[in-house]
Amino acid sequence: MVFGGVCPSVTSIIAESLQGWNLVQLSFAATTPVLADKKKYPYFFRTVPSDNAVNPAILKLLKHYQWKRVGTLTQDVQRFSEVRNDLTGVLYGEDIEISDTESFSNDPCTSVKKLKGNDVRIILGQFDQNMAAKVFCCAYEENMYGSKYQWIIPGWYEPSWWEQVHVEANSSRCLRKNLLAAMEGYIGVDFEPLSSKQIKTISGKTPQQYEKEYNNKRSGVGPSKFHGYAYDGIWVIAKTLQRAMETLHASSRHQRIQDFNYTDHTLGRIILNAMNETNFFGVTGQVVFRNGERMGTIKFTQFQDSREVKVGEYNAVADTLEIINDTIRFQGSEPPKDKTIILEQLRKISLPLYSILSALTILGMIMASAFLFFNIKNRNQKLIKMSSPYMNNLIILGGMLSYASIFLFGLDGSFVSEKTFETLCTVRTWILTVGYTTAFGAMFAKTWRVHAIFKNVKMKKKIIKDQKLLVIVGGMLLIDLCILICWQAVDPLRRTVEKYSMEPDPAGRDISIRPLLEHCENTHMTIWLGIVYAYKGLLMLFGCFLAWETRNVSIPALNDSKYIGMSVYNVGIMCIIGAAVSFLTRDQPNVQFCIVALVIIFCSTITLCLVFVPKLITLRTNPDAATQNRRFQFTQNQKKEDSKTSTSVTSVNQASTSRLEGLQSENHRLRMKITELDKDLEEVTMQLQDTPEKTTYIKQNHYQELNDILNLGNYTESTDGGKAILKNHLDQNPQLQWNTTEPSRTCKDPIEDINSPEHIQRRLSLQLPILHHAYLPSIGGVDASCVSPCVSPTASPRHRHVPPSFRVMVSGL
Repeated sequence: MVFGGVCPSVTSIIAESLQGWNLVQLSFAATTPVLADKKKYPYFFRTVPSDNAVNPAILKLLKHYQWKRVGTLTQDVQRFSEVRNDLTGVLYGEDIEISDTESFSNDPCTSVKKLKGNDVRIILGQFDQNMAAKVFCCAYEENMYGSKYQWIIPGWYEPSWWEQVHVEANSSRCLRKNLLAAMEGYIGVDFEPLSSKQIKTISGKTPQQYEKEYNNKRSGVGPSKFHGYAYDGIWVIAKTLQRAMETLHASSRHQRIQDFNYTDHTLGRIILNAMNETNFFGVTGQVVFRNGERMGTIKFTQFQDSREVKVGEYNAVADTLEIINDTIRFQGSEPPKDKTIILEQLRKISLPLYSILSALTILGMIMASAFLFFNIKNRNQKLIKMSSPYMNNLIILGGMLSYASIFLFGLDGSFVSEKTFETLCTVRTWILTVGYTTAFGAMFAKTWRVHAIFKNVKMKKKIIKDQKLLVIVGGMLLIDLCILICWQAVDPLRRTVEKYSMEPDPAGRDISIRPLLEHCENTHMTIWLGIVYAYKGLLMLFGCFLAWETRNVSIPALNDSKYIGMSVYNVGIMCIIGAAVSFLTRDQPNVQFCIVALVIIFCSTITLCLVFVPKLITLRTNPDAATQNRRFQFTQNQKKEDSKTSTSVTSVNQASTSRLEGLQSENHRLRMKITELDKDLEEVTMQLQDTPEKTTYIKQNHYQELNDILNLGNYTESTDGGKAILKNHLDQNPQLQWNTTEPSRTCKDPIEDINSPEHIQRRLSLQLPILHHAYLPSIGGVDASCVSPCVSPTASPRHRHVPPSFRVMVSGL
């Protein structure tokens, strides 16, 4: 046999050629994986394990710590590439993923950075000690060290190899302390030079005794890591020859070992088989060959506090891994994870926050219930009755629905299931929308009735009952329902989960938290929200218009315009602010829920308080003051042809039917009194006339003088209501009015002195006192206490202040 071969290039050539010489070769130092090819090197054996022998040991270590995801970093050298390729084959099918495979020639930093980018935590390195320093410097720069990472590299480097290469590392901006910090905890894998077991070997010595004798005999010569394998190699040769001789002795050929020659393939085969059957315990452990490869012992060392400590070993023969107790140390509280453990955590609404806001909501609902009780209990009070108690109930109902939506907004995945949450998305939207429309729709409908009664004179005798207001509110709700039903049918709200970037664990564990947040969304969310906001905005504008138009109504029980304006202002501002803040804090559910809940609570509370607190205070202090002063004044730009006419009416409380009937009865009585006065006045006038003619005509040129005579100061300052009644009376008695005709139609009576100024003055001197004292007080004109006409036909011109456009007819009355 041939014993030896250290350099891989030389050993491979010899091993390939020995097949032709019928010789078996045994090496004690050639570890290159190339020589493991039995087709090419069938007669090659070695007592030293191959570089590939560490791969089964690495596999065992990975399984021991349940590392199922690794990455490789390999130097572009054939020796390391072959080990990496063999490792890939070993890990394949063992449920261990090689997530990234990187290689480098001179600068490993790019490869190290890629490994970090692929979230590789367990790095299997194959590189020499010079490149190892560069690798760990790059790892330090990329922060790929510490409790989250584990480096596994070759363990056959020179002792204190970092002391020899750190100078070069310093030149690459990596200080020695930085290099040691990055190296801390790495695990080296290499074959065991001598067995640690204190068992006598085939030589009769324990491995420890052999080592002691070896150190004594080498006398100052540097030790070799292969001396134990060379020693066991000699014993392998001896045992092989012994078994070969025994085989020859047992055969019938009676052939001796000395008869060996290079062409005797039979004897060569006997020696080859004897080599394969080798099995004994040597100083390097159990010596066994499998396909020419030594099944040796692999040791694991760990870099701890600037020194390498043996932490375990792997027995290839028994396929067992032994970790020495309490020797391996990880920088964290537990072994590193093979990847970033992503804990998907649903961002939940804080239970204390939900409880606090729910308590505030309950208080708001209790307040709304108190207002409802107050409204129902005092519904027959004049103040409450005039403010439409049924509409007030709807306002309270809308507020309570808005309050109830807060409970639903606070329910998320921590309280309900996914299916229930998706249902709540729709329910809470419906409740809040309907509650808003119910509250403000009732408020605006009530204001519309005041506007319709007191703004349009033609409707003064028309009763607008609560049923019509309910229809108006129902119409507003119908629009809401149409929008919501179309929304639900075409593009319903769904539960969506938004994933955010990973965050470190607050507890310091080696995990990353990926926050998840539930949303209620659909495909065209912006469009649907725009439709709802547009409708609600128009409703608010309509309410502002009504509040402005009825601002001058002087009955406090009916005029809520000031409070409506305040409600619309507060709700509008709060909704705008709340929507903006809610959108900006959508990734913070606690803040978003707090903003939404507070906006709803504030808007509902301020609206209810503005509507009911003034009524409650007025009812307790002066309930009659709100129903007194029934004159409603309106100001509105009318058409050009109506701008010259000033119409005044006496307001009628349309909210109370009984009150209306009383006023109508009083009006009828006054009309009857006017008729009686007209008859008396006509009889007196006929008695005073000097001619039997019943119809008189006043010439056109006497109108100005008559206007001056009838310019009564108190009459012109009378109320608009009196003028309206006077006008109504004239309209009902057109036959009694004076007729103005053209001069061609004037009768040319021979007795023309009847219409002379003297006769006219005489008649008016008697008619005006009657009109002044009897008729005008009935319609709110001059005071009946006036004992004489306020003006006379001879009054000075400065007292004549009737505009020439007015023509007052007296004789016709």
